[in-house]
Amino acid sequence: MNGPGPGAPSGTVLEKAPPPAPDDGATGGGARRFWSTRRIPAGLLALLLLAVTALFLYDIAAVRAGRPAMAWRRELADQMAGRPLDDVWVRVGAGVATVLGLWLLLLALTPGLRSLLPMRRPHPDVRAGLDRDAAAMVLRDRAMEVAGVRSVRVRVTRRRAAVRAVSHFRELDEVRADLRAVLADTVGRMALARPPVPAVRVRRPGRKG
Repeated sequence: MNGPGPGAPSGTVLEKAPPPAPDDGATGGGARRFWSTRRIPAGLLALLLLAVTALFLYDIAAVRAGRPAMAWRRELADQMAGRPLDDVWVRVGAGVATVLGLWLLLLALTPGLRSLLPMRRPHPDVRAGLDRDAAAMVLRDRAMEVAGVRSVRVRVTRRRAAVRAVSHFRELDEVRADLRAVLADTVGRMALARPPVPAVRVRRPGRKG
């Protein structure tokens, strides 16, 4: 079951999964990233294979029925029989097939859904994830509550929360210290399995003109 449940905050994803081994709810041990279903690549590959297979089966059935093979298949057979392996077009075709194969392997072996941050699992049969944009918005709102902060830009990745703030009064060291404390508290309240480490930069606004 995918999608936000009742009462879940915006940007949160809940997934009902078969009961795995219980995870440590306090440390987030064993929390895994969400895997993409890859519907579009899988659908395109299935349609391509279906079309090629159907075409070959039709031609083979036509030959069995006493009709001549299609011109494209005769030409393909002649080209494959006559062209040497070091031919330029043979190498190009092999290179394209290799790249497509490696791309499909990459899609099969990588989780995808990089925009979802896994959350801790207090219940072993429920998985939750927080969208990066939602996490960045929460951090930005909390950072704007710090005295002296004029504007904030936040970018959240799997391991870091890069925060760039502009302060128009107060000492920069004081603003930076308050920001670090507020952001560390906010990140801890998000209940993420692998909390991103806040990286704070504070500067004065640029001069106009």
